[in-house]
Amino acid sequence: SSTPVAWGRKLKGTKPDDPVKELVLDNCRSDDGKIVGLSSDFENLEFLSMININLLSVSNLPKLSKLRKLELSDNRISGGLEVLAERTPNLTHLNLSGNKIKDINTLEPLKKLPNLHSLDLFNCEVTMLINYRESVFTLLPQLTYLDGFDADDQEAPDSDPEADGDGLEDEYENGEGEEEDDDEEEDDLDEEVIDDEEDEDDDLEGEEEEDGVDDEVRLSVIATNLQHCLAVVGAMFVP
Repeated sequence: SSTPVAWGRKLKGTKPDDPVKELVLDNCRSDDGKIVGLSSDFENLEFLSMININLLSVSNLPKLSKLRKLELSDNRISGGLEVLAERTPNLTHLNLSGNKIKDINTLEPLKKLPNLHSLDLFNCEVTMLINYRESVFTLLPQLTYLDGFDADDQEAPDSDPEADGDGLEDEYENGEGEEEDDDEEEDDLDEEVIDDEEDEDDDLEGEEEEDGVDDEVRLSVIATNLQHCLAVVGAMFVP
């Protein structure tokens, strides 16, 4: 079998000489379908990802008492889950999506994982069974979320930002601050536009008032001139 080349990422805030707490072996495919390269040296692992490495079995998994999250999606695992109960007793999140799990009974060993909080079985044949969700929640009462939703079909909250990469939370906060600044600038512009429109309306009203005054003056002048003309004409016909 081939020995995978793995990389580990230490948790944020740890020192360089601290033990690895997160390890990713994704796509490091094994020829014989077994886990290769892991040993008790990784006993401090809290997060382990082995996505798409051609796994048929987890029988070679070492004792990982501190492991909380295990990603095993897109492999060919069809059973043997009792190993997880024996060697990862504090597991809280397990992803078995895209594996060969066909029967509810295959999941029975997971009853021995009292802290198992979330289980994913997307794209496994077992999900096609009648009353699949009800059966799994009944079998594993410690579960809160199955395939991302609880028993009442409420979606699970977003995953821990720490597991998604360093700095994402800070970037989000910075981006949010920039958006707030942009919103304030837009509000200021809107207020200026409104003020300008009000000024234009005032100017138009003033012009209309001035036009009204001018019209009154013109009519007064015309009336005066007309009276004068009539007086002149009347005087011409007096005997």
